[in-house]
Amino acid sequence: MLRKLYVLTRTDLLGSAQPAVQAGHAVAQYLLENPHTEWDNGTLVYVGVSGEEELNYWKDKLDWKGMKYAEFREPDIGNELTAIACCTNTKIFGKLKLLGE
Repeated sequence: MLRKLYVLTRTDLLGSAQPAVQAGHAVAQYLLENPHTEWDNGTLVYVGVSGEEELNYWKDKLDWKGMKYAEFREPDIGNELTAIACCTNTKIFGKLKLLGE
């Protein structure tokens, strides 16, 4: 089964383009860390989270479930966590809203 690449990005970042920019960085980081990923540049899902605290919640949840993910920390804002990417075919992120909704 083809997997989707989910990217969780903060919606509290300044500037209307920043969430998408940070999400793009997380995709690149995921591919760097997982060169043999099952994701084949198919479905890419950007979802929004409220801030760094919520991203850390999702990291903890993914760690607990033993799921691989990559995180991106933005050097220009003190290395704050701004986005994470996770390749899965589960419905773990099903209740999150698409970025921009």
